Amino acid sequence: MPSAHLNSASHRNMSVVCRLLLWAEKRSWDGFGGWRRSYSQGSKPDLNKQVGKMDHLKNKEQRQRRLWKKMEAIEAQVAAGPKEPSNQDKTLSSKNIAEYDIPTIAGQKKDTSAPLPASYSPRYVEAAWYPWWVKEGFFKPECQQHLPHRKPETFSISLPPPNVTGSLHLGHALTVAIEDTLVRWRRMQGYRVLWLPGSDHAGIATQAVVEKKIWKERGVLRQNLSRDEFLQEVWKWIEEKGNEIFKQLKEMGASLDWDRACFTMDSRFSEAVTEAFVQLHEQGLIYRDRRLVNWSCALQSAISDIEVENR
Repeated sequence: MPSAHLNSASHRNMSVVCRLLLWAEKRSWDGFGGWRRSYSQGSKPDLNKQVGKMDHLKNKEQRQRRLWKKMEAIEAQVAAGPKEPSNQDKTLSSKNIAEYDIPTIAGQKKDTSAPLPASYSPRYVEAAWYPWWVKEGFFKPECQQHLPHRKPETFSISLPPPNVTGSLHLGHALTVAIEDTLVRWRRMQGYRVLWLPGSDHAGIATQAVVEKKIWKERGVLRQNLSRDEFLQEVWKWIEEKGNEIFKQLKEMGASLDWDRACFTMDSRFSEAVTEAFVQLHEQGLIYRDRRLVNWSCALQSAISDIEVENR
């Protein structure tokens, strides 16, 4: 990250650049002024055209003067050096932040009888609401039966499961915001709504991360562990990272039905995947044959094309 203070050499270089720009602009404008004087002494064209051109030159002259003043101000600022931020500026952002400090049990409705802060504070506004929403079951499809304007239609979508190998980023936040808007809108219309949360095991990526983790902590390779022992290490990692991702989703206020949270390695999903592959194989839509694969010598496994870095 570049330094916040410019050294003396940078000051001199910036000052020279500013002087050159001022000189070039002044010389260019002198050329326009000379042309204007010769133009006024020559033949007299149509009066309307002459007035239009003179107005154009006058506006251009004003713009040039404003530019000169800006360049001179920049040059003076560079020559004076960087300005040290005052202590008042440093503490201004953290001094006026209002927070909700009324004791509230998790799942209890927020006390709104207190006066609102003078300025908007997200911490104050968002505090205590989400646990109450979850406890009251507002995000469940069964909540629709209590609506007086309920409809027979169902609206159900699944949250694209994020990989458990990392944390959510801005792209996830954008997707969550769009889907949350859709499901809340459908609830307001009286639909029976389900927004299904979940996370993805991320296959090879999770295996690589867990291998590095157990080697760093215990000095053990995957080959030194049995299949069940290694799977236990994977599940520990998944529970840790999965909870972090779900916490981020709750911080964003996503109206997901958490009692139906899924994971792609759950037994019921594994059985469903196995059944789907068996049916596709029996129908002749998928088959096994000898083909070239991307073999990883480090992972001792075949990997997909997307995992390959071509050089």
